[in-house]
Amino acid sequence: MKLLSANNTKIKKGEKLGYLTLGLSLSPSTMSGKNFCPHASDGCKAACLNTAGMGIFSNVQEARLKKSRFFIEKREDFLKQLNKEIFSGIKKAKKERMKLAVRLNVLQDLPWENLIDMEAFDGVQFYDYTPNPKRMIAFLQGKLPSNYHLTFSRKEDNQAQVELISSMGGNVATVFRSLPDKYLGRKVVNGDETDLRFLDKKGTIVGLIAKGKGKMDESGFVL
Repeated sequence: MKLLSANNTKIKKGEKLGYLTLGLSLSPSTMSGKNFCPHASDGCKAACLNTAGMGIFSNVQEARLKKSRFFIEKREDFLKQLNKEIFSGIKKAKKERMKLAVRLNVLQDLPWENLIDMEAFDGVQFYDYTPNPKRMIAFLQGKLPSNYHLTFSRKEDNQAQVELISSMGGNVATVFRSLPDKYLGRKVVNGDETDLRFLDKKGTIVGLIAKGKGKMDESGFVL
């Protein structure tokens, strides 16, 4: 069972910019029996991309659940395999003359900075989105691994945190029905063009267009 995949449609867009991107997709929220999204709101649960794209297929859901249980029940073995796959990714990226980016929270929100030694992977850029304000502030204060980039996720219930993070120069991902030019007085970039968030300028609003179930949102998660 492979843990990392490069087949996600959005993360593959990074190839045109010279990045091979590997992502880890576990079962979000409490689907695995453990809460992998402790800061999830009702709005983001309803709009979750878990069933988008290939996620509509039962075998994909089963694979995510199997990986989640592997993480829960055999954590040490899971992390050993994850480390091996990242090193294999480094070799593949070099062979293809690309840089390697790794997103370990495609659907979940786990503190990977406490689970693996990211700085041991020379030349690898890790990145994630997170609605966890403590993790985001720690990133902005330089307390996370130097090769780990975080973008804060706006939800319908964290506007005060969004404004705080933005005022500190953090980047904020926000879901819109259509992209505005600015939000909170800051330029909005099209976050659907590429998933390489670490290339965004500091203080950017990352605009994402509502997809799937998110198109029907009435909670305020989608603006």
